[in-house]
Formats: sequence, structure tokens, C-alpha cells
Amino acid sequence: MRRHLSHRLILVYLACVALFVVGVTGQHLRLFERGWFNLRTWWQPAEQGIGLERYQAVIQAQPIDGLDDDLSALTYDPDRKTLFTVTNARSELIELSLDGRILRRVPLTAFGDPEAVEYVAPNSYVITDEREQRLIRVRLDDATQVLDAGTAEQLSLGIGLNGNKGFEGLAYDSTGKRLFVAKERDPMVIYEVHGFPHGDPEKPYAVHVAQDPKRDRRLFVRDLSSLQFDERSGHLLVLSDESRLVLELDVHGRPLSTLSLSKGAHGLRRTVPQAEGMAMDEAGTLYLVSEPNLFYVFRQP
Repeated sequence: MRRHLSHRLILVYLACVALFVVGVTGQHLRLFERGWFNLRTWWQPAEQGIGLERYQAVIQAQPIDGLDDDLSALTYDPDRKTLFTVTNARSELIELSLDGRILRRVPLTAFGDPEAVEYVAPNSYVITDEREQRLIRVRLDDATQVLDAGTAEQLSLGIGLNGNKGFEGLAYDSTGKRLFVAKERDPMVIYEVHGFPHGDPEKPYAVHVAQDPKRDRRLFVRDLSSLQFDERSGHLLVLSDESRLVLELDVHGRPLSTLSLSKGAHGLRRTVPQAEGMAMDEAGTLYLVSEPNLFYVFRQP
């Protein structure tokens, strides 16, 4: 009798440990919120959005020849019809073709830890310094040989400084004149900066930084690696490296659709190893880069 009771107690103990591990893992990976989202969208389809679930990989895990450093972030330049990324091991602004070839390299000086880049106007970009939480506006033309942060327009926020978990992604709303800034984690926040970069130097201006805690609580991802604002719909795309996911948010910050970066999803032959940047062109084509030098393209059929 005692032996049977002992076996039962062991089984109960093991079951409790298993439930605890499952619970902790599920909370760590945000599996419960993600599962609820998938169930809800299956039962009651969301409003019309970009439709990330329909995208398929047409270029995947293509090495960027000539680049061995840890590239980070990506933005699309609608004037040049090219992409820009930055590296932080040897700080550079790098221009890429839409099929992932290096077109130009511009050294960056006094930028600290450049982690994100965003097109904001013709020949004008914002680059982040992750550790110091600086936003640095630079101007680039065909004659530019080097970009020096010391001579550029800057905005330092310094909100909750915690080393290598700072400003990881940028997105720009040209209509609303909003610059979205993603803080990677601890805490995971998307700031909305109004008034930077400043448009007309002849006019007075003020900078306003806003938060949307309700929207941020809806993010069932573990970290923020990159952002993209879709001008056509007004929706915001969020990239998470640790969750291996691209998430679409509507104008109210509610999740609409997802694109998984795991093996077998969307035609991917292998899981995207470390997604760090994404960009979208006016046709809706989604471009993605993964450290240290892999290039991806997703399109709707």
C-alpha cells in the first residue's frame, strides 16, 4: 500500500513539475497569447490588412557578398529604389540593390553603436545609436564620402538606459510625421516621436514623445528587432528575432496577421537564424536581413 502511494506521489510531483515547465516556457515564448490570436483569427477573421499569412519567400538565406560583419536593420529608399542597412562592428551605411547586392558603402564616424536606419525624406535618413539612445539625422547624396554624427542633427532620449537593449528599430509615417522607435526589451516599448527630424529650420519646433501601453501589451513577441510603417494601410509591422515572427498591427495597435520565420512556413526551407531588419516597398514586397549577412525577399502570390 505504501509503495503504491509512493508511486502516486512521484507521479503527481512529476506532473506538477511538467505543468510548471510548460507554463514557464509558454509565458517565456508568449505561446498562450499567440495561440489565442491564431484561434481568434481563424474563428473570426480580422479586418482587411496586409495579409502577411499569404506571403511566400522568393529569395531566402542568400549571402550578401562582400559583407561579413553583423548588419542590422533595413529601410527602403523610394527615390533610389534601393535598400539601406547599417553595420555596427565596423560602422558603415550600406546601400543594397533589391536583389541583395552591395552598391555603396559609406563609413560612419562618432555613431557609437548604430543599430537601425530609416528613410525619412529624399537624401535624408535617421540612424539610431542603440546604447546611448540617440536619434541622428544624416543627409546623403552621390558625393558623400563619410557621415559624421558630430555634425548631424540629433535627439537623445535616454529612457531606461540598459546597455545593449536600447533602440533597435525605426519606422516613419510621412503623413502623420511620426517616427516610431522600438526599444528592444526590458521593457519592450514602441515610442512615437513627433517633431524629429525637424522639417523646416526656419520655423520653431517642439519634440513630443508618446507611448501606447495598451498597444505594447498586445505584442505577443519576446523582443523587438525592427519596425516598418505601411503608408498604404497605416498599419505597423513589428519584427521579433526571438519569436521568429513578423506581426501586423492595425491603426489601433491590434494584431491583424503574422508571418512566421520558422522552417516550413511561407516556403522557408530553413528557419531564419537571426532576423534583424525588414523593409517594404510601395508594391508591398517585404525585404528582410538576418545576421551576419543573409538576405530574404517575401511576396504575395
